[in-house]
Amino acid sequence: MLVGKRILLIVGGGIAAYKCLDLIRRLRERGASVTPVMTRAAEEFVTPLSVAALAGEEVHRDLFDLTKEAEMGHIQLSRVADLVVVAPCTADLMGKMTAGLATDLATTLLMATDTPVLCAPAMNVRMWQHPATRRNLAQLQADGVAFVGPDDGDMACGEYGPGRMAEPLEIVTAIERAVGQGPLAGKRVIVTSGPTREPIDPVRYISNHSSGAQGTALARALVDLGAEVVFVTGPGRVPPPPGVQVVPVTTAREMLDAVQAALPADAAVFAAAVADWRVAEVAGSKMKKTAGKMPALHFAENPDILATVAQMGAGRPELVVGFAAETDDVVANAQAKRARKRCDWIVANDVSEGTGTFGGAENTVHIVTEGAVEDWPRMTKDDVAARLAQRMAEALGG
Repeated sequence: MLVGKRILLIVGGGIAAYKCLDLIRRLRERGASVTPVMTRAAEEFVTPLSVAALAGEEVHRDLFDLTKEAEMGHIQLSRVADLVVVAPCTADLMGKMTAGLATDLATTLLMATDTPVLCAPAMNVRMWQHPATRRNLAQLQADGVAFVGPDDGDMACGEYGPGRMAEPLEIVTAIERAVGQGPLAGKRVIVTSGPTREPIDPVRYISNHSSGAQGTALARALVDLGAEVVFVTGPGRVPPPPGVQVVPVTTAREMLDAVQAALPADAAVFAAAVADWRVAEVAGSKMKKTAGKMPALHFAENPDILATVAQMGAGRPELVVGFAAETDDVVANAQAKRARKRCDWIVANDVSEGTGTFGGAENTVHIVTEGAVEDWPRMTKDDVAARLAQRMAEALGG
């Protein structure tokens, strides 16, 4: 809940500005007060009257309001909030924030504040992917600005891809995390989830039965404890939870690249069921069935994502957790895997036929650490996730 929290909401000029109306309503439902600021461009998409009516406060639009400026009103606005939220955050606003420009009330507030800032980007896919925007994003993140979204989807311009502003409930979750006092507040955690798919030809692939349910539950539990979660997911059947930065991948090599790009992090949890091998030479066209002849498939070993991160020198996450899906000698194999990979913990589970672990709602796990094994009772995957997230918070000093 956000009872008593004060949110300064800066509405940028973009078609996604209409979502700010629902965002304000959701925030006030949770007990937050919302002080709205609108850019001139935002007024082309949503009226100040609508924003003010939902916020229950006047909309601030002008930098030079003599009555308020007698008391340096723009400075006061920037200091009394618990969080500054920019939604939508346009490419123009991102560029001005990066450059340190203060050309209107919104950018002056952003320059004058020492309050945490959360941005919800919204722009055309090509603008989001432009090198200048990528540089601006990297610099703002380095400056401590938090981001939620953007999501993939259809654009108002007719294109498809990343650039849609995160949905209001997703932004609310990010706000709750940003202003919350959870034990993992301020911690960045990478979670991998789901299966990977290794292509054989354009229509066939090698994969496994992982649904992504356990990884998704864990990501949700970590968000609930205040963590910033980068969710690197293969093509699982369970949709990603709200409030995480979703990085979709298909192959093991793509997953490794995504994990390395998400570093640095305080912790990394490798819950994905990654294919150990891939076809060395992927056929460029569909392999045809020939009577009496079987195709010869030659395999190559996939990168070991867990070992790669666990054995890093500088930049290694403080806590590296692997998963071991076993069909026999579950604990013994997990202990050997932990020693071999050099990770901190292994979460081992039995996925043999009849357990219902793959694709099911329950799990039985064993937590293997350097000197101990904890045998947890059978419980739902959500309960496993909540308990594991709490253990991680304790290990990280939360």
